[in-house]
Amino acid sequence: MQTEDAAHGRFGDDVGTHTVAVTIEVDGETHTVDADTRTTLLDLCRETIGNTAAKKGCDHGQCGACTVLLNGRRSLSCLTLVAQHDGSSVVTAAGLNDGDDLHPVQQAFVDHDGFQCGYCTPGQICSAVGMLDEHRAGWPSHVTDDVTQAAGLSDPEIRERMSGNLCRCGAYPHIVAAIREVAS
Repeated sequence: MQTEDAAHGRFGDDVGTHTVAVTIEVDGETHTVDADTRTTLLDLCRETIGNTAAKKGCDHGQCGACTVLLNGRRSLSCLTLVAQHDGSSVVTAAGLNDGDDLHPVQQAFVDHDGFQCGYCTPGQICSAVGMLDEHRAGWPSHVTDDVTQAAGLSDPEIRERMSGNLCRCGAYPHIVAAIREVAS
């Protein structure tokens, strides 16, 4: 129930904070927390459990810096309410490696210098892993020429599939080269 503070023209919540118990696996580690129902997955990871791999860029779902793999699919964690994902599994760029061995996408980003300042890199890497899985599953994109035929990933196809991830440094040619290498 909302009440108005007449002196200041503000509304307050007289019911109190609403929390929900959530159990979520992040990078292979299970966490059970009481989270405010308005908490995003990004804020839970960064503020509550201390996993800072996903970055807070725009906090509006427009830059892709917060991209993670949620139950195997890429997701903008700044727009995802954690209360909706009790029992879910999250993988950040920090959880992709296998021990000391980098994930092939991570290694390709290193080999092709697919980052400059590095801020967008975790989201770019998670998005690349997700889009490669989508492509392998036969999902077309906006620029797929023939949706009835399996095809390789052209540079325009890679760019379209990665279009939700912005890089202010302009490392796009290197990012595309890294993804092309892993895709082939």
